[in-house]
Amino acid sequence: MHLSDDEFEAVVDEAIQAIPEGFHSYLQDIAIDIEDMPSPEVCRDIKARDPRGILGLYHGTPLTERHVDQTYRYPERIVIYQRNIERMCRTRRQMIEQIKTTVLHEVGHHFGLSERQLRELGYG
Repeated sequence: MHLSDDEFEAVVDEAIQAIPEGFHSYLQDIAIDIEDMPSPEVCRDIKARDPRGILGLYHGTPLTERHVDQTYRYPERIVIYQRNIERMCRTRRQMIEQIKTTVLHEVGHHFGLSERQLRELGYG
């Protein structure tokens, strides 16, 4: 299954807009990018053997780990890997649901949720 780059980006935007309004102020400084696949460097950094299993990544300091005396933080960033999501989905509906789940999973990391907590909530 494949979506055009514009269609894929529109679904990512829909997922962000579906987040309740009260949380949007916490997402202002976070970039959400779409890339085809994780780079070899990213795979090495996260110790991933197979880049095809990585659907998205959060890069940053979760809100729950920030300190007021922190003078500098790396820019907050979520990356969604389009080709990996397309590879695992058979239908358009399945792909749209997977994109939304992946976006919300990575946003959950921004809010400090662990992999276990995200799985329990149905986002993992």
